[in-house]
Amino acid sequence: MRSLVFLTLAIAAARAQSGPAFEVVSVKPSAMQDGNTGMGLATYPGGRIRANMCKLDYLITEAFDIQFFQVAGGPRWIHEDRFDIDAKPPANSAASKANPRSFKLPPNPEQRLMLQALLADRFQLRSHRETREGPVYLLTRTNKELKLQPTQDSDEYPWVGSVAGAAIARDGLRATNATMALLTARLSSYLERPVFDRTGLPGAFDFRYEFSSDDPATDVISVIMASLQGLGLKLEAGKGPVETLVIDRVAHPAAN
Repeated sequence: MRSLVFLTLAIAAARAQSGPAFEVVSVKPSAMQDGNTGMGLATYPGGRIRANMCKLDYLITEAFDIQFFQVAGGPRWIHEDRFDIDAKPPANSAASKANPRSFKLPPNPEQRLMLQALLADRFQLRSHRETREGPVYLLTRTNKELKLQPTQDSDEYPWVGSVAGAAIARDGLRATNATMALLTARLSSYLERPVFDRTGLPGAFDFRYEFSSDDPATDVISVIMASLQGLGLKLEAGKGPVETLVIDRVAHPAAN
């Protein structure tokens, strides 16, 4: 009996040292492996997280709050195979009290730590961080008038995307309740390099810039550059630190 008590205490201590973790987890290969319809990670009241048709590289970016270009190494399947995940935190965790305004909101800091623990446990993910010198962009102001308006509603869901209301496309840029930090993070994912804010603009903004071109070959990057110029902003290329997550080991998850 005494040894059983010590064993129970040892297990509890090991779990406490390992950091926060989901209490209930389901991980399985997605029934649909092709296409992007319905793909994504959603957060729900009570701290529950569901991932649908997600590739492992995407789950890594969500868990560590990084961009795709910051993930290095790993086998080819982490960019191809899709998984469905359903995870719930323990009732005594801070994450269990989460009540996001929208399922589209990203995981909170504790949920990200729980996702990291999930990836380490179920995918045997082992990694380390490196800071490498690489190409970056600096977001700065031009000498033209800023076309940014202080946000009308600070409770509005912070968002940056296309004029049509989806992912950034060929129609320009639109944002609601967006800080410069959010804008640079969104731009980074399209430009595939870090974007650092050098505008000195505090607070959140609403803006809209419609772009049109008769050239069908105009790409999204060109649209972003032109739209920023129209808003009174610009991107300057440079060199800087690029934080990189290097994958040392990873494996397909075992069946539930």
